Amino acid sequence: LIDTVPSVGDNIAVAQVASLVGAAVGAVGHKQARLAALIQGTGQVAEAVGVLLVVFHRLLEVLGNLFAVILFQLVGVELDIQRADGVVALGRQGDVLVQVDHLKKYFPVKGMKGPGVQAVQDVSFFIKKGETLGLVGESGCGKTTLGRTIIRLHEPTGGKIVYDGETIYDNPLGPDGKPLGKEKAVNMLPYRRKMQIIFQDPSASLDPRMTVGEIIGEAIDIHKLAQSKKDRSDMIKELLGKVGLNTEHANRYPHEFSGGQRQRVGIARALAVDPEFIVCDEPVSALDVSIQAQIINLLNELQDKYKLTYLFISHDLSVVEHISDTVGVMYLGNLVEYGAKEDIFRNPLHPYTKALFSAIPIPDPKVKMNRIVLEGSIPSPANPPKGCKFHTRCANCMACCKEEAPVQREIEPGHFVCCHLYDK
Repeated sequence: LIDTVPSVGDNIAVAQVASLVGAAVGAVGHKQARLAALIQGTGQVAEAVGVLLVVFHRLLEVLGNLFAVILFQLVGVELDIQRADGVVALGRQGDVLVQVDHLKKYFPVKGMKGPGVQAVQDVSFFIKKGETLGLVGESGCGKTTLGRTIIRLHEPTGGKIVYDGETIYDNPLGPDGKPLGKEKAVNMLPYRRKMQIIFQDPSASLDPRMTVGEIIGEAIDIHKLAQSKKDRSDMIKELLGKVGLNTEHANRYPHEFSGGQRQRVGIARALAVDPEFIVCDEPVSALDVSIQAQIINLLNELQDKYKLTYLFISHDLSVVEHISDTVGVMYLGNLVEYGAKEDIFRNPLHPYTKALFSAIPIPDPKVKMNRIVLEGSIPSPANPPKGCKFHTRCANCMACCKEEAPVQREIEPGHFVCCHLYDK
């Protein structure tokens, strides 16, 4: 088929090349050089690469990951496979911004033997550039601790954190919890410009003795971003404008603002150093519904404009569905389900995820809700149960659930779950 294609001239559009490439997929193994010439002949490399990615996405569905990887190697497109405990990010190099592998965070308890409070236990996932990972789960499951540990406001106990291809923390632990090698932890000051956080409670996170200008300007001073006092003042005014505040607000104190305005100040502070990745720790949970919508829309606008990457932590599943590209569900320190937003909301797999989603209110009094009510006691993270941590509350509990912890499995492309119900 490829042999019958004429040489590509100026009068052949990239869209036509796309159809030719799609039709010629089966012959690529035999005629990869001709296909490469086809793509190069358009003179529009960026569009041609886009065409390849569309074809590749379709191949993933039809042929599976293995054949797609072979195809792209044949036509010379460089691939990077990132693995995080079974979670695979497949795409062009540089797609993944944040990758977490077997991350653990324990808080020692005085007078208690053992690791103490196991706030984050063996969590693995990745976030692609420009995307949002929504993290949901009930209070105390470790969402905030996970976010703070990724940017190392809390020092990890073990695991690996990779930011934009660079390892910023690495301390692999064995099954007994002992380190397998020497801990690697880089100086975080250069990464503070790239990784920021928006705290849950703006009232508690803003210094009441400093003006808004001083709060925002502190980050500018630490990283020496302003050449003069005038530059510093101009940067502060520009940041206030970005988040919808007036320039005269720079001279006010936090108590002089409403809750929504204080949260905007927190966002401006996070943006002061021009970051790439922001942990949004329940940024709208303390606000009323109308203000929530304003803050969510602001975060979306900033992401589109500055190509930001978010880890969005929330209890509100409707907000997570609105803002997220991928969704992770946490229970008692573990990531029990992870996948694309559409897959998670269309087909939740883990019994805890199903119970969580059944609690979403439906704004129609005629619709009967099939609420799944969890029974049993909530285990303590300081003394979690053996095996699956959810087995004490799970209606589908089996004998193996009480003895063996489930491993992360890919049930459908990009959709991962930790549950013995899906063991093969």
